[in-house]
Amino acid sequence: MSELNPDPEKTTHFGFLTIPEREKVEWVRRHFDTIAYKYDYMNTLLSLGVHYQWKRIAVRMMGLGQGQKVIDVCGGTGDLSRLAAQNVGRSGSVVLYDINWEMMAAGRPKTVAAACGDRVCHVQGDAEKIGFPDETFDAAMVGFGIRNLTHFEKGFAEMHRVLKKGGVFMCLEFSQPVTPWFRSLYDFYSFHLMPFIGKALARCGPAYCYLPESIRLFPGPDKLKTILENMGFRNVAYRRLTNGIAVVHVGKKGDGAK
Repeated sequence: MSELNPDPEKTTHFGFLTIPEREKVEWVRRHFDTIAYKYDYMNTLLSLGVHYQWKRIAVRMMGLGQGQKVIDVCGGTGDLSRLAAQNVGRSGSVVLYDINWEMMAAGRPKTVAAACGDRVCHVQGDAEKIGFPDETFDAAMVGFGIRNLTHFEKGFAEMHRVLKKGGVFMCLEFSQPVTPWFRSLYDFYSFHLMPFIGKALARCGPAYCYLPESIRLFPGPDKLKTILENMGFRNVAYRRLTNGIAVVHVGKKGDGAK
């Protein structure tokens, strides 16, 4: 059955919930609409501010240069976009690409106020059908967003498509700690304390139940590396951050036809 007429019986996951596949985009949109204007505050609180360090490391690993054109897929409130804009200089540019306008609007004042803000362009669109021609960008990145797609493989394939040959790819995503005792502690924090804090401070406990559930369903670092290599990315490597709570994958688009 074609994508224009999705199978009404096909299902997917929203966290641990099983929902009709055709409805996931709307579920994700409502989720981020609910938390958009508290998203940055809650991220900083729940990660004790370490997410900023993760993002700086991830962008640094890309090795961006002056004058490059970058797309930040599922860019949300724009932390990665602003970091990339600093690296590409005045002759470069960054497209912050996200399906959720509320998230982009929530982060836009920070971008406007930043010295590099004029290099960032906000574009609303579907990450599974990126609205740019083949081989448009020198670099493509996604941070903490790819697991929210209905078909995350399509998102990666689209990022590959819009990259120039030899272009740099980066994915920063949550994972699970490698040390057993730390993983147990993290699980308790994720499944019990995080929803409680989300309900108390953001008045949205379910949103912070979805977060750890979606992380558990996302492929681990080795499996994700294989998926990316099978899509045509080359020299794929990854780095675990904070014992594996977050993982950065980087690679390049090969010179082949794929």
